Amino acid sequence: MTDIKETKLLDARGLLCPMPIVKAGKEMKTLAAGDILKVMATDRGAIADFPAWSDDTGNELLEWKDQGDGTLVFYIKKGED
Repeated sequence: MTDIKETKLLDARGLLCPMPIVKAGKEMKTLAAGDILKVMATDRGAIADFPAWSDDTGNELLEWKDQGDGTLVFYIKKGED
């Protein structure tokens, strides 16, 4: 895994579907094309939700990982507006 530097961090731990996606969508609107949002979540549903959401919105899921403590980390690059 690469060392990705995020532009903004969203802590969505403790939130259940669909809130991590909803909050990520709101945060992405504040970013410029090419910026990277790091999302921390605990909802295991996010493993399927973020790739599908990224495809639907034109954003790029660069990488995701399970930290091993119940926290999932997603790096999403904002697409062109």
